[in-house]
Amino acid sequence: RAALDRATVLLSMTKGGKRIGNVWGSGGGQQSVKHLVKEIDMLLKEYLLSGDVLEAERCLQELEVPHFHHELVYEAVVIVLESTGEKTFKMMLDLLKSLWKSSVITVDQMKKGYERVYCEIPDINLDVPHSYSVLERFVEECFQAGIISKPLRDLCPSR
Repeated sequence: RAALDRATVLLSMTKGGKRIGNVWGSGGGQQSVKHLVKEIDMLLKEYLLSGDVLEAERCLQELEVPHFHHELVYEAVVIVLESTGEKTFKMMLDLLKSLWKSSVITVDQMKKGYERVYCEIPDINLDVPHSYSVLERFVEECFQAGIISKPLRDLCPSR
């Protein structure tokens, strides 16, 4: 019954059919994780060069692995933590906002990506000493943009 209720909600949403396709996918799950990580990394690097959000969205959807979109969230946040410029910060915020608004990245995948960063921030901080403060600022900006929930924002580790 719970599954039927959930399906009814998803189908009644705007772009419902598109959202269902994003939740279940169709065939990309046959690729290795290593290959998918490489593809997502390349997608993000190309996005930083071109600034084309729609192209990045199209490439992500072509991978056909909606269950692995948390990797894009994770990698995007890590790129922000490792960068020194405001441009990268804003571009990744815009990308995540667009993917969120278009329902390409689901609540669960967004949450999982952020939680992975939260778990690994002590290790990341060893290589990038200012990462805690950048993470706090980025998480706050994402919350203000409506990308993440208040409970997820509140889970953000601080020094």
